[in-house]
Amino acid sequence: MPKEIIVKSILNKTKKRDAWFLDDYTVNLYSSCSFNCLYCYIRGSKYGTNLAASLSVKTNAIELLDKQLGNRSKKGQYGIIVLSSATDPYLQIEKDYELTRQALQVILKHRFPVHVITKSALIKRDLDLLKEIDKVAILPKDLKTSLGRGCIITFSFSTLDDDVASIFEPGATRPSDRLDAMKVAIDQGFLTGVSMMPMLPFISDTTEHLNLLFSTFKECGASYVMPATITLFGNGKADSKTLVLNAIQKHFPHLEQRYTKYFSNSHELPAYYRDAFYKKMKELSEVYGISDRII
Repeated sequence: MPKEIIVKSILNKTKKRDAWFLDDYTVNLYSSCSFNCLYCYIRGSKYGTNLAASLSVKTNAIELLDKQLGNRSKKGQYGIIVLSSATDPYLQIEKDYELTRQALQVILKHRFPVHVITKSALIKRDLDLLKEIDKVAILPKDLKTSLGRGCIITFSFSTLDDDVASIFEPGATRPSDRLDAMKVAIDQGFLTGVSMMPMLPFISDTTEHLNLLFSTFKECGASYVMPATITLFGNGKADSKTLVLNAIQKHFPHLEQRYTKYFSNSHELPAYYRDAFYKKMKELSEVYGISDRII
């Protein structure tokens, strides 16, 4: 069972809106993450090797959010709320606690725009609320023309291969089911795209798989694809670098030497690799006619 906790604040104001995710505010209704992705940047000794075992539910989150958004709306401080920045808003326990659904009801009440980022198909449950938010949200002045709507839905993929995902994202919804949920959101008219973060070196960033990704998302009608390389941190047993390298050794032994070379003394891929990656991404965006940004 997850731990239930009381928090002092739930709405976080960002210092600067990110060009990719357009976050003016972030809200994390849960702490830790049962999707247990090996490469996740929140990993470390704080949560242990099994993130699902350290889940916490912020039981007073909805009351706090109502109060904090009420104060912000009175001052006209409207901005995009990102759900979520440090965990997925549609973890398995959301089916029982429904904090994300309740939060969307509060967000709708105060007419804030929202950007939902998820690896889950459970978002389909809340498309009714998201549709209302899309219609009535009050946008920041500088986004009224360029964005022009109150809801963005981004599905996160690091691969389209269900078997590969089961290794690196063992608790997450299968990519195939995620893809079906994305099609539903697109068919219902939502501004929908993909966070292709992180790509797995020599596994999901091969030319063959990248073309599969882009062609699939193009066929679905995705409005944007935002790709990024992987970063791996720490040498402790619960750190992302350790867990990913162990997985490579076990499941992709032919890649072990390459991964060790790149990450043994660094948290990121070499500059020349990253430069080539982003050049390729730009080319594929142009070939397939998909933007690499939301706006």
